[in-house]
Amino acid sequence: MKSHLLCTNYAGLILSYSCVLVLLLRTMEGHSINLPGNETFLAIQAFGDSVLDTGNNNNLKTISKCNFPPYGRDFNSDGKATGRFCNGKIISDFIAEAVGIKDVLPSFHDTNLQSKDLQTGLCFASGGSGYDPLTPKILGVYSQSQQLQFFKEYIVKLEKEVGEEKSRTIIGKSLYLVSSGNNDILFSYFATHLRKFKYDVASYTDFLVGLACRFLRNLHGFGARRVAVFSVAPLGCLPFARTIGGGTHRACAEKINEAVKVFNAKLVSELASLNNQLPDSYFAYVDIYNPLLELIEKPNKFGFEIAGLGCCNTGLVETGLLCNKLEPFTCTNASTYLFWDSIHPTEGAYKIISSQILKQLF
Repeated sequence: MKSHLLCTNYAGLILSYSCVLVLLLRTMEGHSINLPGNETFLAIQAFGDSVLDTGNNNNLKTISKCNFPPYGRDFNSDGKATGRFCNGKIISDFIAEAVGIKDVLPSFHDTNLQSKDLQTGLCFASGGSGYDPLTPKILGVYSQSQQLQFFKEYIVKLEKEVGEEKSRTIIGKSLYLVSSGNNDILFSYFATHLRKFKYDVASYTDFLVGLACRFLRNLHGFGARRVAVFSVAPLGCLPFARTIGGGTHRACAEKINEAVKVFNAKLVSELASLNNQLPDSYFAYVDIYNPLLELIEKPNKFGFEIAGLGCCNTGLVETGLLCNKLEPFTCTNASTYLFWDSIHPTEGAYKIISSQILKQLF
């Protein structure tokens, strides 16, 4: 039976950990974000945080990594830990498969990349990253500026493989996924208070949205034309946040959720402005806040039994290095859980979320 006691010796490491998130869909009620026309994509490219990271942190010296059991125990048929913050597939994989590109999205740092992998897109996301450059520095992961540098290197490799003309076509007809801001708000602002010394919620969300706009403009400069930008999730309702900020009853930490809502509203406005300024492109806002919140509030409706704890270990605070094969309390059947660890959803939850994302985009 899962322990419900929070071990105090975990606290320091936990608050130093990559608080990343979860995920996913549906734009704000009544707000359509369908991509224009009948789009045909040749590749898929992913940037941001652990919502999309398929293994880029594996060789980094960071606590924000998961290339070890029990992570990946339900991944395909071999149950291999690949660096995905999940027991199996994540959103990057499900969307790549759904649009008919490939079954899984490999990471840029995968040492076994083939020509076909380059031609159909890669994942550049890094678990623990964010729009705020402070966030990845603290956690020792790849910043979004570094991710863009990797993308630049990827384009050079792609040009050598298929030529400049075909490379431009692939880059221009890729579907771009961006998930960021989660670690900034949950970790850099609330869990550690590092940004609270300089900003209040209003000014910090302004700061983040400005950085998001800069990143998207830079991505556009590399040739991106169809970009799905994920909102920030209901961070206050993650098991981790409920444990550290939800009181004795582990309720959702509403102060965190309120900050998320402020950021998401500003992001909607900024993306609308970008679409007006860059008419050759389309930046689609993907609301993950409301869909994930519904999963959390009505887990039984979607086939889950437990939404307040993660499957791994006690499910209260563990993620990354604290979710490992030595811990005795990890559940035996992750399909009954909405969350795999204290921050990230299970493969089953990601599959539902991904299907809702696709409904928004197409």
